Amino acid sequence: MSSLPPLFPLADAAQLSRRSFLAGSASFAAAALLSTRARGAVAASPAFSAYPFSLGVASGDPAPDGVVLWTRLAPRPLEPGGGLTPEPIAVTWELADDEAMTRIVQSGTATANAAWGHAVHVEVSGLRPDRWYWYRFKAGAAVSATGRTRTLPPPDAAPERLRFAFASCQKYEVGYYTAYEHMAREDLDLVVHLGDYIYEKGDGNGAVRPHGTKEIFTLDDYRARYAVYKSDPALQAAHAMAPWIVTWDDHEVSNNYAGAIPEYPEKYSTADFLRRRAAGYQAYFEHMPLRRSALPSGPDMLLYRRLGFGRLANFHVLDTRQYRTDQPQGDGLKPDNPVLMDPRGTIMGDRQREWLFAGLGRSTSAWNVLAQQVPVARVDRAPGPEVAISMDKWSGYEFERRRLLAHLRDKKIANPVVITGDVHANWANEIPAEPDRAEAPSVATEFVGTSITSSGDGLEKPAYLESLLAENPGVKFHNEERGYVRCEVTPKSWRTDFRTVPYVTRRGAVLTTRATFFVEAGRPQLNRA
Repeated sequence: MSSLPPLFPLADAAQLSRRSFLAGSASFAAAALLSTRARGAVAASPAFSAYPFSLGVASGDPAPDGVVLWTRLAPRPLEPGGGLTPEPIAVTWELADDEAMTRIVQSGTATANAAWGHAVHVEVSGLRPDRWYWYRFKAGAAVSATGRTRTLPPPDAAPERLRFAFASCQKYEVGYYTAYEHMAREDLDLVVHLGDYIYEKGDGNGAVRPHGTKEIFTLDDYRARYAVYKSDPALQAAHAMAPWIVTWDDHEVSNNYAGAIPEYPEKYSTADFLRRRAAGYQAYFEHMPLRRSALPSGPDMLLYRRLGFGRLANFHVLDTRQYRTDQPQGDGLKPDNPVLMDPRGTIMGDRQREWLFAGLGRSTSAWNVLAQQVPVARVDRAPGPEVAISMDKWSGYEFERRRLLAHLRDKKIANPVVITGDVHANWANEIPAEPDRAEAPSVATEFVGTSITSSGDGLEKPAYLESLLAENPGVKFHNEERGYVRCEVTPKSWRTDFRTVPYVTRRGAVLTTRATFFVEAGRPQLNRA
């Protein structure tokens, strides 16, 4: 059985239970204080060997009165420690209500600690709702790029419009981030990232832009991988354009993991995998504009949360990796089986499911957005009488999937729309609450966004398209090009534009709106423009 390098002292791995792992790692999280306090002297005027803001700036998790501002000091980002000594460093931040940064409305100093990769997370509060701001950081003589962010409308406001984009799956080595170049020029209020921000494996054959030959396991490994991705100018521009709401999928740790179970449990012990998960979770937090409430403790990190855009849209952000049971039938595409209706099978976990159902029930928003990772619609990939459905998606947890859909129907949840990533393809789906009845009305709509780059150059119309649509009447659109999805929401309608590029293995691809769909409030049906 393989063994991963230890990240921090633990009890004997042979005797390690999940509870003892958490107890052993609690001191780690407590000692590695987030960038607000530091032990000993803080370098107020540091000298850097290179530009320290090499990974750009970002903002996220906006609220009506504030937002999170993020950066990470890394003059040599691919080196352990980012090319910095372990001493804490003072980082000044400024926030203005004009792009020229002449009208500073708030400023302060945060401490970038080595224990958290010299990352900075500033939770700004006391801002005016529903307006744009600009921000930047300073460390020593270095000044970061300027980012743009915004606050959300007040909870009781009735906004006339929300425009946002969502994206996922941005495997660095297989292509260029041309889609982000286009996204950065959009007029958007928000960006939602639905997972697979990085990939954990080494370069494959024919890498377009290599990022490392080895699979990553340790905290330093994950930090370096994030540094490669975040060094991309197009990704930095998209982050600096508007606040992001983020959640992860599997590749932020390891492909198709389920809770504490790795893809290949015969290769790694639970202790080994939890060490790896702790490294992946910490690196994720270090590189995302997340609030302190998401601060990881060992292999655990609270990521599901809710953000409201006034009374127009409620974003229920889910985590379908950390709490799920193992994929049934050994993962992959498998036939239908009674095991899928096992009530013990879960993709959300009991606590998150209860949180989601309670929040949906209390929501007074016109639209309820489930921002999550893997497709909810059940798609049969085998033509004819045979059935082949994915065990890693919601279709592998059919009991809980039906429970969710029944809740949406029975509680009359207002306008549920699912936004999804993971599968490197565009889909527009109507989801019936009664899957066994082909004529059953739709209870929700789902828009699945393709990858930014993952799987390389795509196809407008794959060869199997006709048989796929014939087999799955709820699927109204499918496409395998790369890109992102843009949405415009009003009190009466939802518009989705599938924005695609024809190739990513070379630069300069032109952006196309491949398909547009409308959903009318109160009618969970897809209408193609």
